[in-house]
Amino acid sequence: MKVVHTIKDLQAELSALKVQGKKVGLVPTMGALHAGHASLVKRSVSENGVTVVSVFVNPTQFNDKNDLEKYPRTLEADCSLLEECGAALVFAPSVSEMYPEPDTRQFSYAPLDTVMEGAFRPGHFNGVCQIVSKLFDAVQPDRAYFGEKDFQQLAIIREMVRQLNYSLEIVGCPIVREEDGLALSSRNKRLSAEERENALNISRTLFKSRNFAATHTVSETQKMVEDAIEAAPGLRLEYFEIVDGNTLQKINDWENTSYAVGCITVFCGEVRLIDNIKYKE
Repeated sequence: MKVVHTIKDLQAELSALKVQGKKVGLVPTMGALHAGHASLVKRSVSENGVTVVSVFVNPTQFNDKNDLEKYPRTLEADCSLLEECGAALVFAPSVSEMYPEPDTRQFSYAPLDTVMEGAFRPGHFNGVCQIVSKLFDAVQPDRAYFGEKDFQQLAIIREMVRQLNYSLEIVGCPIVREEDGLALSSRNKRLSAEERENALNISRTLFKSRNFAATHTVSETQKMVEDAIEAAPGLRLEYFEIVDGNTLQKINDWENTSYAVGCITVFCGEVRLIDNIKYKE
């Protein structure tokens, strides 16, 4: 496995491999890697001749400078994990490498990017699209892998690929959870032992709501989740929305869609955690 830090070096390595006819898989990450990331990398390795993993904490997608500063950076440990997973190349650029000048491009994919995370984190998805499009241009992969935990992000990236006519396949991969149900996240490292215990109420509530939804309305299911999270110690609900999995718009009746997903964001102490559950698919 090789670690490169510039687009020039990345493309030099890739061109030699592409000449051999190898398909290229890309796994974009912000580092602080865990088993969820490893599952993406292993899938890419199984489906492509070459897997590139980017490790870059992208400043343009943070609308909270404090959150950006606290985001864990663990490149040495990340590289050890990636080598075990079979990655061929790690691309770990500097901010100046990815943004030699300010990126003034504006990406708008309404209504996908105006609800949920888009409403609470203005500018976030524009930053995501900036960096992901830069990575697509630099790597020119055949496939790119993203986790379904970031459900809204995945939908927006699919739309960006469609509108910009990128000739690559976007592969969505299932949420990976701890044995006790907590969705894996790099942010989990910031939780104290007590906060981590409190955070379990997020996934527990979502799992209960899936059973509850079988015999209750959308609005009743929504209220059940909201009440449970608000009653749980140490948690503060930012939003919970039950949406059509394709359009990300709220549904009022289970019969309105064949693909219903509940998306949630909760503060556990100061740490912002996201999760989702599929009710119909």
